[in-house]
Amino acid sequence: MSGPDHPRAGGASADGGTPQPRDAGVALRSAAGRGVLLTTVLGSGMAFLDGTVVNVALPAIGGVFGSSMSGLQWTIDAYLLTLSAFLLVGGSLGDALGRRRIFALGAIAFAGTSILCGFAPSIERLCLSRALQGIAAALLVPGSLAILRSSIRPEDEDAAIGTWAGLSGVTTAAGPLVGGWLVQAWSWRAIFFLNVPIAAAVVWGALRSVPASPGARRRRLDVVGAALAALGLAGTVHALIEGPAHAWRWPSWALGPAGVLALGAFLAWERRARSPMLPLSLFCNRQFAAANAVTLAVYFALSAATFLVVFELQRGLGYTPLASGVALLPITVVTLVLSPLVGKATPRIGYRAPMTLGPLCAGAGLTLLAHAGSATQGPLAFVAGMGVLAVGLAITVPPLTSAVMTGAGEGDAGVASGVNNAVARVAGLLGVAVLPAVAGVSAGDAAGGPTGAPLLHAVRTALLVAAVVCAAGGAIAWLGLPRRERPAVGHPAVGRCW
Repeated sequence: MSGPDHPRAGGASADGGTPQPRDAGVALRSAAGRGVLLTTVLGSGMAFLDGTVVNVALPAIGGVFGSSMSGLQWTIDAYLLTLSAFLLVGGSLGDALGRRRIFALGAIAFAGTSILCGFAPSIERLCLSRALQGIAAALLVPGSLAILRSSIRPEDEDAAIGTWAGLSGVTTAAGPLVGGWLVQAWSWRAIFFLNVPIAAAVVWGALRSVPASPGARRRRLDVVGAALAALGLAGTVHALIEGPAHAWRWPSWALGPAGVLALGAFLAWERRARSPMLPLSLFCNRQFAAANAVTLAVYFALSAATFLVVFELQRGLGYTPLASGVALLPITVVTLVLSPLVGKATPRIGYRAPMTLGPLCAGAGLTLLAHAGSATQGPLAFVAGMGVLAVGLAITVPPLTSAVMTGAGEGDAGVASGVNNAVARVAGLLGVAVLPAVAGVSAGDAAGGPTGAPLLHAVRTALLVAAVVCAAGGAIAWLGLPRRERPAVGHPAVGRCW
């Protein structure tokens, strides 16, 4: 199948313009192809790594600043909040002004805000710096996959996306190990300074290997949509984090409903906006909609589980930061080996089977982890649980990424990538905000909450809930994904498909 409506040949622009033909691209195995792949993996991997490397340092940060659990939740969620709210703007900026330009600018801004995080004198300043860091990441992340897809020739696209997803996943999974080593050998501040040389490599690679794209300058930026999304997420998450800690006193009881109303206004605005940052018509494609629903379930479970397991290891079982990072190592090893193989097999086996099996397997791994902290279990129980979880993630992520991108036209590559990344970050944002409260982890205790047996029980409850949510993602994939890839066929009016 070929033609402008096929997702690998081109597609309509999000603003309703004419389809933009795709260049032939370079071979993945060529020097140019490897340069593009390495640059995009480093760029997205730096932002993804920062989302996990901080987790293992949270107990140390809480000890230095005397922070409550809610303060440490904000250390994670301040980053995810602005990243989620502005990812779609970042994707639109790349499509409008040139993806290489915005990608390099994002890397420079990420390095600068990482330095601010490293020198933060208080938990409040750290959270503010993390929010600025999330804005920088919003310029960096969506351009990564969009650049890869537009630069690599169509016949290598699935292999390239699978390799990108696998290597980016490895950088994410390596975060706890790298963070544990840096915290134990130097200081928690070193985890932020690590981003500076990586960002320099990304800028150099972008200027040397990534082809320049002129951009479609007629696309407007959706400032109103971005503001409504940021206000809605901020109000909702503030209520979820601070409400349990302060018995739902002011302003938590007011900000929660206000945030929900703002999110509703955001959807209403996006439906009517001339140039929306979230084209709701994309969700008329069943494959695109189902893949994002699976993303929401899997990343909700994964982000909350990663956040709490670190506390279980360090504050419940007495692990050092480095030892807790080593306990999470199976995710790195399994993802590195298995994800590229799954990516290469995706064109033959389709999306539905691996995206059903993967979340179910990941849910089983979370169930094993829920029981690994009991007195009768040892370190091998964590290794087994992490191994099964890693297999599930490695099976899920490469076809999921490919399903999202092929469900949208080439002209919407940046927006589609931004939507899926935003869904993943919103899922993590909500997971970190919701599951600690569900599990009964106190938000008022100094230096991060309970220890010992109470913490082990709370984390077990949260992991079991996460396992159920993850398994639900597998059910969504089975029921919602078509048996075979369905190419994008334009963007009908929302009212015709809703």
